[in-house]
Amino acid sequence: MKHTTLLLSLLLCLTLSAKKDKQTRVEMFTSKGTIVLKLYNETSIHRDNFIKLVKEGYFNDLLFHRVIEDFMIQGGDPDSRDAAPGKLLGEGGPDYTLPAEIKFPQIYHKRGVLAAAREGDQTNPERRSSGSQFYIVWGKTFSREEIDKIASHVERTTGYTMPEELKTYYMHFGGTPHLDGAYTVFGEVVKGIEVVNAIQQVATDRNDRPLEDIKILSAKIK
Repeated sequence: MKHTTLLLSLLLCLTLSAKKDKQTRVEMFTSKGTIVLKLYNETSIHRDNFIKLVKEGYFNDLLFHRVIEDFMIQGGDPDSRDAAPGKLLGEGGPDYTLPAEIKFPQIYHKRGVLAAAREGDQTNPERRSSGSQFYIVWGKTFSREEIDKIASHVERTTGYTMPEELKTYYMHFGGTPHLDGAYTVFGEVVKGIEVVNAIQQVATDRNDRPLEDIKILSAKIK
């Protein structure tokens, strides 16, 4: 009887732990296809804010207004909704920012991660995140010499040291390592990375806005 009670207690603890560690998923329907995102529990402020915006329908009909091949795709600017062709975008958002939740090197800028856009260091030394604008990394691979230079830059500008295993990862699988330690990464693509690939290859104007509007049609908690 004691053994049965102990087993049930252990199972209950494991179940509660699994529920606690469960990661929220967001289904984002775009004009290029569906992207499913997993939000990290380690960055709870950004996670909860993103969930709030999704539930409010904040992202519905917004554009991926900034796209750079071999780098990333960016969205979340409310000014992009019904924006005229060629309009310069990227300054919109809610009337708040979020405190940085940088967890490098545990969480880093590998291909497919979801991260918060922000203003630059000169005007935003605390590296606070935009309340709504985000980007999804595509990136590229790097040579040994390139990644060593980037790692030195990251350490010099952020104080974070890039572990050897991360250098190896970026050499083989790619990402945007120059952003490590400076921007909050708070999720990743778990389905639809081919959609991100398709978007990052579209033709853009001189301000990196796609010539053909790429829309977030809607988003929901999965």
